[in-house]
Amino acid sequence: MSQSKQKQARRCVSCGINISGSNAASFKCPDCGQQIYRCAKCRKQSNLYECPDCGFMGP
Repeated sequence: MSQSKQKQARRCVSCGINISGSNAASFKCPDCGQQIYRCAKCRKQSNLYECPDCGFMGP
């Protein structure tokens, strides 16, 4: 993956902001394994997220 795509991919899947804080989460989708990023605020508020590849939804 190119550097510009990596930076673009490091966006919170819930709210869309660029991830830069140390409290951000990075994990693989339980269904398809796509890397998912969430910001600290969305994690704390338990905002829903949707995998951009398969549509899996989680808290």
